[in-house]
Amino acid sequence: MFLTTSVHFLFLVFLGMLSLVLLLIIVVLIYSFYQYRESIRTFRWSEVINKKISEVIVYGEEELAADTNFLTASGTPSFRNLFLQKLAESEKKFSGAAQNKLKDLFHEYGLQEEALKKLNQKKEHIIAGGIQELTAMHVQEALPKISTFLTHPSAQVYQEAQYAMVNFKGFEGLHFLNSISSKISEWQQLRLLISVTHIPENSRDSIKSWMENSNESVVIFTLKLLRKFQILSLYPTVTDLLNHPSADVRIQAVQTLLSLENSSTIADLMEIYPHQPAEVQKEILKVMKKSKDQYSTDFLKDQLLENPDSGIKVYAAEALCALEKQELLKEISQKETSPEELIQIIKYALQEKAC
Repeated sequence: MFLTTSVHFLFLVFLGMLSLVLLLIIVVLIYSFYQYRESIRTFRWSEVINKKISEVIVYGEEELAADTNFLTASGTPSFRNLFLQKLAESEKKFSGAAQNKLKDLFHEYGLQEEALKKLNQKKEHIIAGGIQELTAMHVQEALPKISTFLTHPSAQVYQEAQYAMVNFKGFEGLHFLNSISSKISEWQQLRLLISVTHIPENSRDSIKSWMENSNESVVIFTLKLLRKFQILSLYPTVTDLLNHPSADVRIQAVQTLLSLENSSTIADLMEIYPHQPAEVQKEILKVMKKSKDQYSTDFLKDQLLENPDSGIKVYAAEALCALEKQELLKEISQKETSPEELIQIIKYALQEKAC
């Protein structure tokens, strides 16, 4: 009797597990079918939207016959979101009159409200997408709301807000640098630099304060700004940064000094050289190679002969080659007292120069 009951119980358990497995399979199949239908629908909608955008850019909205497929779908929320994304993506590919036609489409179909709604969502990627779309379509009135996301905890969101501020306001949109504590990535720095097209005359104090900021990435971004706009008046402040705690900041400062180069630059670099870590010293030697200032010849020769770091010797030899000092290098390499490592470094430098 006990055995019969146990077998019956096990059979029921087996049936239950089998039913659960079958149920899961059915759910997965239904979900997969739904996803498939969604992907097919999205693909077809994308074709309709791309056709609409292409025709509007080429012919203009007023010259086109009514597209029934487009008009039928244009009231569907998911279609409108896809349309919004496609417009934002297309804006990056065009300029001038074509961009204006895209913005006309944006306003004609009332997509501004669609984008603004995203700023009130909870999901970070939706908020970031809304900021991107409003920025691409240059919806100026959205700027006050976008500015509230500059302190958002999500990097995805606050980076889009930063870019939007600079895209809308240019240099004035960089005010967030005064209080930002998070790191500005290299990609974000590039986006911001591209968006700043000119610097006002009264901006020196702001720029100088950013160069003294405790946030390392703010200082590095500001140095790149100086290089882009050749702000020569801040040369002394750049020189001061060669004492910065961060080696990365010092390297950027060295690169900026080359960009702002004057008659004392090489002498300044030679003076601070002994007090720098190896990576900064190598950057200084790279700058001397690019500068091709004959004043640095003796200094480079000393580094080649006396510095124990093989990497330093390589950079010094390459810099001497750039200064057309091949005969000097050959002379050193042919001396019987020259170490084998030094001879190989010089041969390498001469081959790189194809002398």
